[in-house]
Amino acid sequence: MIRKADLSEMQICSDVIKESFLPVAFKFNITKENAPKYVAFSVTPEKLKEQYLNGREMYAYVLDEQIIGYFSLEFSDNCCELNNLCVLSEYSHNGIGRELLNFAIHRAFEKKSDKLTLSIVEENTELKEWYSSFGFIHTHTKKYDFFPFTCGYMELKL
Repeated sequence: MIRKADLSEMQICSDVIKESFLPVAFKFNITKENAPKYVAFSVTPEKLKEQYLNGREMYAYVLDEQIIGYFSLEFSDNCCELNNLCVLSEYSHNGIGRELLNFAIHRAFEKKSDKLTLSIVEENTELKEWYSSFGFIHTHTKKYDFFPFTCGYMELKL
């Protein structure tokens, strides 16, 4: 079941994000030393609480009363940004990510956004292909000096 995350659950959501993004970090040799700002190493309950209180919509996927997936949506003008869509690795490849993404797309459409945007590790071609299968188009890349990878940006016109 997908539901809004509650302010009291930010520690759990933070833990789910960290655990979910660690396999990507391992796969692409992203470490706390070479990329301290990477989500697996930088997300904190306090950061999530601040985003929550500033109006970011946060959603949890709950199975047997346990949060096993998460994403957030940030709305501005006619655009919606999808952040940190993730599922704990022991539950991956079961369609949960697809459910979360479809929910996010529907929510952005409900809020009358013209597009849904996101960023990924550009070198993660498997993830890029997955988002493309939902109609997302790769728009550009950007290299930051604080990441050992390239950021890829994608968007879906709604």
